[in-house]
Amino acid sequence: MTPQKRLFDIALALLLCVPLLPVMALIAALVALKDGRPVLYVSERMRSQGEGFRLVKFRTMKVVAADAGVSGSDKADRITRTGRFLRRTRLDELPQLWNVLAGDISFVGPRPPLRQYVERFPQVYRQVLASRPGITGLASLHLHDYEERVLSRARTAEETDALYCRLCIPRKARIDMIYQRHASLCFDLQILVQTGLKLFYRRRP
Repeated sequence: MTPQKRLFDIALALLLCVPLLPVMALIAALVALKDGRPVLYVSERMRSQGEGFRLVKFRTMKVVAADAGVSGSDKADRITRTGRFLRRTRLDELPQLWNVLAGDISFVGPRPPLRQYVERFPQVYRQVLASRPGITGLASLHLHDYEERVLSRARTAEETDALYCRLCIPRKARIDMIYQRHASLCFDLQILVQTGLKLFYRRRP
């Protein structure tokens, strides 16, 4: 990550914290009242091949003792009513502002993967994680809906894993590499604006 990109991340995160702190407090209260505790969901993600960090989100699913892998239809019945709204609007990701300030992730970059996939596909993620992971990114912008459709076919955790590995990881990696070749602050701003517009139009009836 360049010093300019890091300064941009810090400045934008601090700027957003002012209006968004009351929103996050309201969401935290809503999750606590509707779904109970914990309010936050913390899980390990990877910022490089050998370095993990704790990614923070608002909890959107019922808690189970053992949870692993990406979310497909096999986990759909665990998503709470509040969680569906938070996921659709991506408000569940607001606590990741802390991860940006901590330097774990950037605003724009490849989505931070789970350790199990980094260990299973080291050659892929050696290239992808040369860029700092982000809250949104070129692959997220273009493949988020595709990934949801693909994983909605799965009925078991094994099917979800197989579909994700076969149909999602290679496509996401190709687009992440396109971003890496053209990365710049101007490109980041373009991706942030497009992400905002996509979320705005998704919320419209």
